Amino acid sequence: MRIDILTIFPEMFPGVLGSSILGRAKEQGLVDIRPVDIRPYSALKHKNTDDYPFGGGAGMVMLAQPIADAMADVCGPDFTGRRIYLGPRGRRLTTEVARELAREERLVLLCGHYEGVDQRALDTCVDEEISIGDYILTGGELAAMVLCDCVARFIPGVLGSAESPEDESFSDGLLEYPQYTRPREWNGLTVPQVLLDGNHAAIEAWRHREALRATLRHRPDLFDAAEARAQEIPGKPGLRERALFREVREEEAACSSES
Repeated sequence: MRIDILTIFPEMFPGVLGSSILGRAKEQGLVDIRPVDIRPYSALKHKNTDDYPFGGGAGMVMLAQPIADAMADVCGPDFTGRRIYLGPRGRRLTTEVARELAREERLVLLCGHYEGVDQRALDTCVDEEISIGDYILTGGELAAMVLCDCVARFIPGVLGSAESPEDESFSDGLLEYPQYTRPREWNGLTVPQVLLDGNHAAIEAWRHREALRATLRHRPDLFDAAEARAQEIPGKPGLRERALFREVREEEAACSSES
């Protein structure tokens, strides 16, 4: 996959994109992430990329012309992929959205700055807007890094194990189960015995129950949504799953009343 990032601060990206998993994925040719400086595309004498907003108000607005020209140059005439503006009005970045984007051949990300982007650029150069959360950043660069990291994890080969992204928090609508490593005992705290016995079916059952428990404790909204989905599972598997949800609720309620 190739990801182009249109930005006025390309120097922000090499450290993050060249390190750890993303850095290895780039070296292996699994992902090609290219920060693109918008400034050279400005038709103005001093290569300005922003101006005062019509109608008044604080701050500056990014010009449509440099963005449009940069987008046209990066995409070319035969572009197949998705052009995305990182902005607060967009749909929320989730695991499902990341999975969806990972299936694209190319992504072009536009990083806003200042008070935003001239709406005409968004109307003519962008396929959709995506938000990483309900909070304000100084620019879209950090959001672009988050999106790149999240999407790259679903590109085959990037994590090394096809199961890895599916075992993590939010992959099935639940938070992840607790993880343990060596030593078996540390400061009087021991690893759950079920993880040491080698019974893979028992381990999977324990992990699923603990994922439900963690989700109920920390994100009850996700637990409720998962419980609603369990109502649609047919037959005996559905009965077992719904019973497990009830058990976890009762156990957590009992723990809360004791404390």
